[in-house]
Amino acid sequence: MVKRIFSICLISIIAIFINSCDKNGGAEDSIFGSKIISDHTVAKFSNLNSAKIEAAKAKLHIAYGHTSHGSQITTGMSGLVNFKGSQFAYNNGGSNGALDLRDSPFSGASDLGNPNRTAWEAATRSYLANHTDINVIMWSWCGQVSGASEQDINTYLSLMSNLEKDFPKVKFVYMTGHLDGSGLTGNLHLRNEQIRNFCNTNNKILFDFADIESYDPDGNYYLD
Repeated sequence: MVKRIFSICLISIIAIFINSCDKNGGAEDSIFGSKIISDHTVAKFSNLNSAKIEAAKAKLHIAYGHTSHGSQITTGMSGLVNFKGSQFAYNNGGSNGALDLRDSPFSGASDLGNPNRTAWEAATRSYLANHTDINVIMWSWCGQVSGASEQDINTYLSLMSNLEKDFPKVKFVYMTGHLDGSGLTGNLHLRNEQIRNFCNTNNKILFDFADIESYDPDGNYYLD
């Protein structure tokens, strides 16, 4: 079951990129006006075919910053190579036909809350200045949304928006925080809703980690 959940994460993230390429004509175009919400509803192998997968691998150069919980995405991708074949392979640089995904390549920050809630922004700017081929940036949380205030999340959203303005040819993937068992009334859900509402209102790209975790592979809902 865990491997299937990892696979859902992988399919969702590929769906973001494929839809993005289809809608905008390529990752080189501006992201503005191209809302993509990747949640449990898009996590289906039936959404993919070989042509879409190859198109994504040809166009996308991804840098992904994360710690423990964020590794579910890359762990799932690694597992899919054995489960579904080498078309799901990734590596740093995209050699041998793999997806170019730089796993935790940043200096000065580990995730969206480590060592603090803003260091990732400077780390992103520094990395993009030295790696102009990158056209997708994604960072994950590791529990920090649970204790975040409304202002903390506003800071995150503001920093992301400023990066989008300064790097219009790069796609920035927003993310919700992983579940913590506090349910629909907990602070985590409120802050995740804040992120979702912002992304929906402002046409952002969102990887809804919490929504994906709220359902098992058979579609049963557990957040409540």
